[in-house]
Amino acid sequence: MRILRTAHRLGIETVLGVSAADRETLGAKMAGRVVVLGPAPSKFSYLNANLVVHAAKATGCDALHPGYGFLSEKAELAQLCEGEGIAFVGPRAATIAALGDKLSARAIAAAAGVPIVPGTDCIETLQAARAAASQLGYPVVMKASAGGGGRGMFKATCAEDLTASFDRASLEAESAFGDRRLYMERFVERARHVEVQVVGDGEGNVVHFGERDCSVQRRYQKLIEEAPATALPGHVRDKLHAAAVRLIAEARYRNAGTVEFLYDVDREDVYFIEVNSRIQVEHPVSEEVTGHDLIACQLRVAGGEGLGLTQSDIQVRGHAIEVRINAEDPRAGFAPSPGRITRWAPPVGPGIRLDTHAGQDYLVPPYYDSMIGKLIVHGATRAEALSRLQAAIAGFTLEGVRHTLPLAAFIAGHADFQANRFTTRWLEDTGLPAFAASPAA
Repeated sequence: MRILRTAHRLGIETVLGVSAADRETLGAKMAGRVVVLGPAPSKFSYLNANLVVHAAKATGCDALHPGYGFLSEKAELAQLCEGEGIAFVGPRAATIAALGDKLSARAIAAAAGVPIVPGTDCIETLQAARAAASQLGYPVVMKASAGGGGRGMFKATCAEDLTASFDRASLEAESAFGDRRLYMERFVERARHVEVQVVGDGEGNVVHFGERDCSVQRRYQKLIEEAPATALPGHVRDKLHAAAVRLIAEARYRNAGTVEFLYDVDREDVYFIEVNSRIQVEHPVSEEVTGHDLIACQLRVAGGEGLGLTQSDIQVRGHAIEVRINAEDPRAGFAPSPGRITRWAPPVGPGIRLDTHAGQDYLVPPYYDSMIGKLIVHGATRAEALSRLQAAIAGFTLEGVRHTLPLAAFIAGHADFQANRFTTRWLEDTGLPAFAASPAA
C-alpha cells in the first residue's frame, strides 16, 4: 500500500501480485489491477521468482517493485527482470549478490576504506573458530555469510560457549539460507545500531537522507526506530555519512539502500555491518525529517531519470520516531496472534502518520510476518516527538488480537528511553524484564 500510494500520486498504473490469502485486502482494493500468484503458503506464491516475473510480464508491467521482504534482496528476481526487459526497482542483480553475501560486503567496505568490525574471513571448522576467537578476544559473535534479519547470529562469551554458538549458527545458516558459511566478529559490548539511508544512480553518484537509530531490538529484530540518531557526536555523524556514501559509490549502487553500522559507545567509533539492498520498513522516519518521498526516488531512478537531487537539497529537520505494531503477545514470549481485528480506531492529529494495511474487521493471517502497522510521529525535537508518540499510543484502540503497542507504551515511558540512554542490549537486559514485572493493562 505504501508503494501503491506513491505510484498513484505519480500517475503510474499499478498491478499488485497477491497470494490467495491476500486477494481481499486493502492493498488489493487499492491497486489498479490484481493478479493472484498462487496459494497462501509463500513458497507457492510470494517466494516463487519465476511466477512473480511471469505475472508481471503477462499483465504488461514495465517495472517491478519487490517491496520490503520475501524476494526483495534476492539477486534471482532482479536477474529475471533484467532478462525479461522489466525495470527492477532496486539494485542490479550483481550488486545484490555481492552485497548480500556478508563476507563479500566486508571486503567491498574494506576496499572503500570503510571501517569494519574486527573479524575473520570464512570459518569452516570449530577448531578454526576457536583459534580466531582466541585472537579476537571474547565475546565474539558467529554470523552466517548469507544471513539477514538477525538470523544465523549467535554470541559466545567464552570458549565453553563457542561450540554451541558455532553449531547453532551452522544449522540455522543451512536451514534459513541454504549456505553454511560462517564468519566471526568481535562483539561490541555497548553499541548503538545506526544506519544511513542512501540512494545511488548506479554511476557512482550518491545522496544520503541522514541516519536512523535502530537500537531498540529483540533478538536482532528492530522494534522502534528514530531519525536522526541524536546520541551520536557530530564528528561521528559526519564520519558515518561519509563512509556510507563512499561505500555505495564504490559499489556503483543503483536505487535505494541502507548502510548499517554499529556505533561503539565506549570508543566513540563506527563499524560497518552490512548493506540492505532494498527500501526498509523504517524508511518513514527518514521521510518525515527530510520531507522527501523515498519511494518516489526509487521509481525515478528505476525509470532512468537519475537522482534528481543533490546533497544540498536534503536537510534534516526535527525528530521522528517509528513504532512497529506486530500481532504478537509480548507477555507470552511474543507468540503470534493471528485473528480478526474487532476494534480499530487509530489516532489522528498533527505529526502523526500511520502506515498500515489493517483496519476494522481485518483478518490477520497466520502465514506471514506479524507486522500489521507502523505508527510514526514527528516533532521539532526528540522530546516533542516522544510526547506525541505517547499520546498517539494512548489514543490507539486496537482489539481482537494481541499486539505490541502496550510494550511500545512501556518503552516510551521508561526513564532510560526518555533520557536516550540505551544500547542494542537494553531491551532484552532491562526493558523486557521490567515490562514483564509491570502490571498488565
